Amino acid sequence: MEILHQSHTFPIRDRRADSLGDFKYIPDEIICTILDCLTPLDLARLACVSRENLPNEYIEFCRKPLQFDGFSSPFLYRRLYRCHTTLDGFSFDDGNVERKNDISAEQFHREYDGIKPVLLNGLADTWPARKSWTIDQLVPKYGDTTFKISSPLKVSMTFKDYVSYMKQQHDEDPLYIFDDKFGESAPGLLKDYTVPQIFQEDFFDVLDKNRPSFRWLVIGPARSGASWHVDPGLTSAWNTLLCGSKRWALYPPGTVPLGVTVHVDDEDGDISVDSPTSLQWWLDFYPLLADENKPIECTQLPGETIFVPSGWWHCVLNLETTIAVTQNFVNSRNFEFVCLDMAPGYCHRGVCRAGLLALDEDSLEIIEKNMPCEKENFRCLDLTKKETKARILRPQQNENGKENANGSYNVWEHDFSFDINYLAMFRNRELDHFTSPWCPDNSLGQRGLREWLSRLWVGNPGKREMIWKGACLALNADKWLDCLGKICFFHSLPFPSENAKLPVGMGSNPVYVMDEYVVKIFAEGGPQSSIFDLGTELEFYSTLSEVNSPLKNHIPNVLASGILHLENGSYNIDSWDGKKVPDVIRKCSLIPEKGTGDVFPFGVQSKILFTYRKDVSPENGPDDSDESTIVLLPYLITKRCKGEIFTELRNVLPWEDVLNLASFLGEQLRSLHMLPYPSFSNSDLSDFEQNREFSSANDMDMEFVSNESDIPVEWKVFVRTLMEKKKNISGRLSKRSGSIPKTLIEKAEAYLPDDFLKLLSIYEENGMKKVGKPWSWIHRDIMDDNIYMECKSCSNGIPAPTSNGGVAKSWRPTYILDFSNLAVGDSINDLIPMHLDVFRGNSDLLKQFLKSYKLSLMRKTPKQGSDDDKYGRLSYHAMCFCILHDENVLGGLFKTWKELRAAESWEEVELQVWGELNNYEGFP
Repeated sequence: MEILHQSHTFPIRDRRADSLGDFKYIPDEIICTILDCLTPLDLARLACVSRENLPNEYIEFCRKPLQFDGFSSPFLYRRLYRCHTTLDGFSFDDGNVERKNDISAEQFHREYDGIKPVLLNGLADTWPARKSWTIDQLVPKYGDTTFKISSPLKVSMTFKDYVSYMKQQHDEDPLYIFDDKFGESAPGLLKDYTVPQIFQEDFFDVLDKNRPSFRWLVIGPARSGASWHVDPGLTSAWNTLLCGSKRWALYPPGTVPLGVTVHVDDEDGDISVDSPTSLQWWLDFYPLLADENKPIECTQLPGETIFVPSGWWHCVLNLETTIAVTQNFVNSRNFEFVCLDMAPGYCHRGVCRAGLLALDEDSLEIIEKNMPCEKENFRCLDLTKKETKARILRPQQNENGKENANGSYNVWEHDFSFDINYLAMFRNRELDHFTSPWCPDNSLGQRGLREWLSRLWVGNPGKREMIWKGACLALNADKWLDCLGKICFFHSLPFPSENAKLPVGMGSNPVYVMDEYVVKIFAEGGPQSSIFDLGTELEFYSTLSEVNSPLKNHIPNVLASGILHLENGSYNIDSWDGKKVPDVIRKCSLIPEKGTGDVFPFGVQSKILFTYRKDVSPENGPDDSDESTIVLLPYLITKRCKGEIFTELRNVLPWEDVLNLASFLGEQLRSLHMLPYPSFSNSDLSDFEQNREFSSANDMDMEFVSNESDIPVEWKVFVRTLMEKKKNISGRLSKRSGSIPKTLIEKAEAYLPDDFLKLLSIYEENGMKKVGKPWSWIHRDIMDDNIYMECKSCSNGIPAPTSNGGVAKSWRPTYILDFSNLAVGDSINDLIPMHLDVFRGNSDLLKQFLKSYKLSLMRKTPKQGSDDDKYGRLSYHAMCFCILHDENVLGGLFKTWKELRAAESWEEVELQVWGELNNYEGFP
């Protein structure tokens, strides 16, 4: 190996083996991947243990820039080349994407929308951004503004710091600004452009601030860019370039580019893509393509807007410093594709985004047997989802069979047609929106999807045929409407009006709101869970009536309840008031192990033990194996409440009305927590424990069951469940929202109690051990969509006039809804959803609630205040329940208190969120 210098020449020597030691057997690609995973500190430590020992005569010259020979690594050389190459020859003036000037909306929708890409001129000519969006003009205005950077680490930088980085960097994959919140951090930028007229139909507009991310500011240097991808949710996009130039490459839907691997999760359909960087792809993969396999390409110039249709693969390379704005949208042309993409399952999503490559051979054989289509549609049965073979795009030919003079490509010459009817055949109709895993890469959550479709349905009566088809694709709307029709007919209720055909609500079950009544069909968790949910709710209503609780005046009246079951292809209905065991349940062998002779065999006691079996011993827990033969759908019909949901009023309520709401919730939860609850017997737990095969070989942590014999059995179940939830808590939290700080995840296990009995505030009285915490009915779901309010100043819905001639509304809370998540347990659990969702973390509202609540949340023991001081803090109890919660409440917590993402301890989070609880002593 040679070190080039004017005066010194050394013999060639390959130092790789001496430098790497045993690592010399590992390819450079793997070594670099390992190094990418290390922290900067670990990299520095690694550098200190290098086995490279240079002779003394080398040292002086190695302090200067040197050029090495004899170290053969094409992989490292290519990386170095990408860091320093220029892009002078990358402009592609001969692109085959059509350019259009002054295009009409009619021509765009007829020739391009949802069909093929096009470059449009003139759409940005009148924008202020056309002249003012340059680096030199933006730095004085926005130099101190922070923007998001294209990094998996969610990095942000001030604009002036980013510009400094951009001018000095020689990174292999340069960072670029890719900010979907630029309108919030720099609202002035939104005034510099307007959405072009031909793109203004956007069905996500009805969601206002709750819509998914849709617009981005994009700024980057030469060599930066976006690697191959399909835009989220199969939305379409437009991208307007204001400064610089970009090279684009595009493939039609289902045509996976060479070098790209698509992974589709078999359970929920989550899509992940492994792709080289855009520069790497053009340097290393593009030259390998035959002419007929090359993508559709163009170079975008300042002032031009490119349209990317739904489902198209695209890759972008910045040829120089560029500034652009881009927006994704849903319109009439791609609406059904977006809905299909959000349907549960993986087959259809894989086909939409990756073609038949996403399916394995077994899936293809099943689909081929059941599809009413021609066999030639399956020309690639030999391809599996592990392969990344590029599709072939053939030059479009004229009637004489010759290639068109302009060399344009027939974009539909590929292995499947991007046709909604064809793609819908890949959807598994057995998977349901309400019961199946929800894909994390969906642009909307389950609740957001229903809200979106419902708003579109009400606000766009002229497009209901299209919206209905989309709703059937996304959430099986036709199936649920059929069920609703059977229920209405059985109970002689009027069939829902046209406006009420879609399920609504923010819960986890289909809910239909009619003029005078509401139908809720229990589906979440499968038939067993649904039966327990309805049985518990009916037992609660019965208890409420027996004790004549004031709470009953603020809960909807129950009109009817029953079980809809599909057996042998026909629907039948059995009325059921929660008492006894209906015959249809006996047929399905879903009778609970205990309590079959009780008045409410599927009430809260059985539900707690049912949940306990699933949480503590899932391998021995219940299953729904009979679901395939008999479909059970419990339902509940209640009277419709007057007024508006708090969700719709939150932003217009006077502060006084919000304080009154907090007081109202305190009063109602007081009534709820004072209700008598069904007691457990020791036999309920012991019979189960005798038959239980523990998943853990060491059951020492379970010995409290016998050692604390005085503790009520319900608390034993409670503590055992918490113990199970603590196991692998770090792994569970890591799978949840990315907003949970990694440092806190690592500290979660140490923060939680080593003995959950300490949370019970146990004390002795007359020689007996007692629990110093209240055990009660708990709603578990007091959120802003479960609260109804009525207008105090309205007469027949019309606001009363004010003295100055205007109108004013004041509101009073009236009802609490949705008791399907009812349980019994520690009453402090009801504060979690209420404080995080209704109060949005406002400590004044929590304080107002506690003033009306007036019940003790815990009895302090003599031990507390010394070494076990944290167990005497109500804030500690609430924080533990947040960490162990079945739902991802921590994601919402860190979204509300963004400053806590930098917290170094759970104690810091605890006191910030729940500190007000420590000032509460309760009332005798």
